[in-house]
Amino acid sequence: MSERETMEYDVIVVGAGPSGLAFAIRLKQIKPEITVCVIEKASTIGAQILSGAVIEPQPLDALLPGWRDTPPPVCIPAKEDEFWLLSKTGARKLPIPPGMHNQGNFIVSLGAMCAWLAPQAEALGVDIFPGFAAAENIYNDDGSVAGVRIGDMGVAKDGTHKSGYTQGIDIKAKLTVLAEGARGHLTKQLIKRFQLDKESDPQGYSIGIKELWQVPAGRVQPGKIVHSFGWPADNHTYAGSFLYHLDKDRIALGYVSGLDYSDPDYQPWEAFQQWKNHPTVKSLLEGGTILSAGARAIVTGGYQSLPNVEMPGALLIGDTAGLLNVPKIKGTHQAIRSGMLAAEHVADSLSSAGWNAKLRGSEVMVELKKVRNIKPGFKKGLWWGMLNAAWETVTGGASPWTLKNKADWNALHKLGQQEEPKRDYAQRDLAPRDRLAGVYFAATEHDEDQPIHLRVADTTICIDRCTTEYGNPCQRFCPANVYEIVQDEAGKRLQINAANCVHCKTCDIKDPYQIIDWVTPEGGSGPNYQNL
Repeated sequence: MSERETMEYDVIVVGAGPSGLAFAIRLKQIKPEITVCVIEKASTIGAQILSGAVIEPQPLDALLPGWRDTPPPVCIPAKEDEFWLLSKTGARKLPIPPGMHNQGNFIVSLGAMCAWLAPQAEALGVDIFPGFAAAENIYNDDGSVAGVRIGDMGVAKDGTHKSGYTQGIDIKAKLTVLAEGARGHLTKQLIKRFQLDKESDPQGYSIGIKELWQVPAGRVQPGKIVHSFGWPADNHTYAGSFLYHLDKDRIALGYVSGLDYSDPDYQPWEAFQQWKNHPTVKSLLEGGTILSAGARAIVTGGYQSLPNVEMPGALLIGDTAGLLNVPKIKGTHQAIRSGMLAAEHVADSLSSAGWNAKLRGSEVMVELKKVRNIKPGFKKGLWWGMLNAAWETVTGGASPWTLKNKADWNALHKLGQQEEPKRDYAQRDLAPRDRLAGVYFAATEHDEDQPIHLRVADTTICIDRCTTEYGNPCQRFCPANVYEIVQDEAGKRLQINAANCVHCKTCDIKDPYQIIDWVTPEGGSGPNYQNL
């Protein structure tokens, strides 16, 4: 094997999301002479960014003071908030929780916003490389992080080299910044290697499933923001919806399910489709068409699940660190803020030393600490959670206690362990008809002849244990129909439809045996979201 080609920078950023791009822009603003590159596994910048998204603009104002003069292509001022409790056929309008008042905020496509941010980073001298997947961390002789290795291109499913094979290069840097988003592939390895989570609770996640619709003229009220909870979730499943009115007769809508749910039969994708058929939503969508669809894990552990965010040669920012504010359902402002703060911290030394203390002493953590007990409170049920949320809001999070988080994968009850709720589902007729149709609207692309990027350590567990203990929940929690238990001449086996994968990471998080490992596929593979 020939020696790998190497590129060297002062700083490498893994991930061209809001935190990674904000870091790169701010660092070059402070120290133009520093060499910075950003690598992104998606085919284009923003193609795999998925979020609601309503953003608080203050951090963006600080990063790019003139941004409102030439805003991103999807950027609608927030005008009206509504908050609803749903039953199967009815709805009750409730007061807006304090954290969900959106006056002064903007509805954006986060993917389009990142595509808009990237050229501004490049104008400052940042090198941005989409379509290159960071497959491995590389290390110096002293054990510190030395940079990343780009995955090889042109490897066949059986491991042989195809005619277009290209060996991935090593990109070395004095500092590596992990901005991969929730459940980052490299971050997961680094957390284990450096025991970054030994003093924190397990991280928690939700899955957000989203669609963008074109609807008949006259139904959209640009700037209107609607959130709901209740049906179709039961009282012990943390879940809720968002519905954002955009311009050009478009509506962005989605459903978020906490991955700490206990019922092995729960289906996050089906819950979303059920919610769309509620009378208050269906009347908006009927006669419309889906433009784009996708799914993504959301990091929701908050304050008590924040790992140590520094290690020799590298640091964590944004959702990779776990900075989303769950009650607000917002993380973009925290991502940008943390990216800027990290850039200011490392500008002189290019060292990660002291970053953990810096972040924990910042307004980023002040915000997370105030709301630290709200999501964990819902583990005791919807109504106890609502009362606890009201208490925590009124007191500004001043409770002398901090509720604990547990690992999502450990939350599933085994079949028959307890009586699971009967799902009061409705007849649904809005598109898409099934998960495969949803995958079509994600425009996901993978070369079928590449190594499967969903590695199952022991598939016999799937058949011998999981079938009887949990009923193979991977077939239900995956929103893209990646996992199937099939019967053929050789008997039952697990079939992995890796080409369907939308890179949401749910399987890596929720698998009750923790034997599924999501690794990055060939660069450029995966979903290609449009204005999600």
